Amino acid sequence: MAGTSLLVLLDDIAAVLDDVALMTKVAAKKTAGVLGDDLALNAQQVSGVRAERELPVVWAVAKGSFKNKLILVPAALLISFIEDQLKAFGYPIPLIMPLLMLGGLYLCFEGFEKIAHPFLHSKAEDEAEHQALSEAAQNTEIDLVAFEKDKIQGAIRTDFVLSAEIIVITLGTVASMAFMSKLSVLAGISLIMTVGVYGLVAAIVKMDDAGLYLNQRPNSNAFTQAIGRGLLAGAPKLMRVLAIVGTLAMFMVGGGILTHGIDYLHHTIEHIGHDAETIPYVGHTLAILTPSFLNAIAGVIAGAASLAVVTVVGKVVGMFKK
Repeated sequence: MAGTSLLVLLDDIAAVLDDVALMTKVAAKKTAGVLGDDLALNAQQVSGVRAERELPVVWAVAKGSFKNKLILVPAALLISFIEDQLKAFGYPIPLIMPLLMLGGLYLCFEGFEKIAHPFLHSKAEDEAEHQALSEAAQNTEIDLVAFEKDKIQGAIRTDFVLSAEIIVITLGTVASMAFMSKLSVLAGISLIMTVGVYGLVAAIVKMDDAGLYLNQRPNSNAFTQAIGRGLLAGAPKLMRVLAIVGTLAMFMVGGGILTHGIDYLHHTIEHIGHDAETIPYVGHTLAILTPSFLNAIAGVIAGAASLAVVTVVGKVVGMFKK
């Protein structure tokens, strides 16, 4: 996983790092879990695109991710500064967490919308959309980057929320540092995470092409061909797994953000996790898995509620428009 590779690299050069880079390393360790969710979600988002358009689509989302961070880094620093000033004047008003919770709610909504899609859209609508995409994929004159603009924008919106969480976690890690040090760490983490995630996404979506090359290249031996066939057979299975993992990650990350912002839920989940650790033999494993499981349940509930509200409001607005 990209997070592990990045941490190994950071550990190798830790002896010669200055204070800024050392804090970047700490922040990277704390945000590595979110990086894994980011990878699963974004690899899923860009699957199903014509082979020669895969990398341009990944690049389009990656550029959107860089733009997200150009917005998020100064915004996070500004909001953090305002929070500190309000606290200094005796008004400890949280600003970052409510915004982050809105993003978490959006992730839960998106995740539940995927689950509810078969119930909200008719089979005819799905077939028409699939037919349009199939025709576009076969038409070399159509640029799928433009054709799938909505899909790309959806991936960029998802990246925005995940990037915001990474930046907030990092900001908490460097809260006591000077402004320029904070800026350096945030910029470093943003660059590392973006390059790491989308580099791996690019590798995943080109996995089948690599398998085809190894299987068909001239003078390839039996071992190389076997690897190629394995990649070809594994690519669609990996994409199906990522589709499931990506949706689950939406609930886990979104639900985790929401519960973290509600003290009672956050402490209750922590308490349940500590209790689970006392169970013989499996306690340590349960202590790790239980909070994620409970966060995912909270995410599903929040997603269902938000989708219900959006659906009802949409129907009411539609009635008034008529």
